[in-house]
Amino acid sequence: MCRLATLCALLHPASAMSESPFSLQCISLNKAYGQRHVLKNVELSVASGEYVAIMGDSGVGKSSLLNLIAGLDKPNSGKICIDGVDISALNDEAATLLRREKCGFIFQAFHLLPHLTLLQNIALPLVLNHLPLGRAQQLLSAVGLQDRGDDFPRQLSGGEMQRIAIARALVHQPRLLLADEPTGNLDPDTAQDILQLLKREIRATNASAILVTHSALAAATADRVLLLSRDGLTDITGNKEFASCK
Repeated sequence: MCRLATLCALLHPASAMSESPFSLQCISLNKAYGQRHVLKNVELSVASGEYVAIMGDSGVGKSSLLNLIAGLDKPNSGKICIDGVDISALNDEAATLLRREKCGFIFQAFHLLPHLTLLQNIALPLVLNHLPLGRAQQLLSAVGLQDRGDDFPRQLSGGEMQRIAIARALVHQPRLLLADEPTGNLDPDTAQDILQLLKREIRATNASAILVTHSALAAATADRVLLLSRDGLTDITGNKEFASCK
């Protein structure tokens, strides 16, 4: 743990997390890249404790929507309110602080830091939020890599890197989990274990989650299933349209 303590000393802590009920609202959200319109009039509300899956064709804008919600990109118009704060209206520094405190993001491309060990990668949100470091080892064990804490990302397979990215996103018990294809590189058995871990962590803290996936089996673990198309989001929970995706 001395490496984690060294890392902690190098970074600034963030403010303490709010204990108020969480809420997310996307209001009339539009996003275009040049002449290519990706998202059109997207409306989305996620309440505290909700676990929502978003499906849709490749290129329809699912990852773009997550990036907008996280404040990694800005919409052309519309609002994204996290706990009543319009993140799309914040400057980069303020958006970073809000994201650091309230969000956990499972990136499709992992984005592990190559110069940090696996344990340090997982612990980074704890360091940034000035939280106790003990949960890093707990999450390393939860994703089945308890003996690999001193290894580096270059020593991992794609599936193992995905598990570390998932542990990092969960470790600080975020109010909102954003997961971009979190089981895409996992075998079916490991995928089911990870989905159960996600749901267990969300339920334990009454957090909210948005899961972007092509997998109907993964989507079926959610409370609501939404289909993203060029016309926006449609609730397909229990619909024949969702059944046909399986």
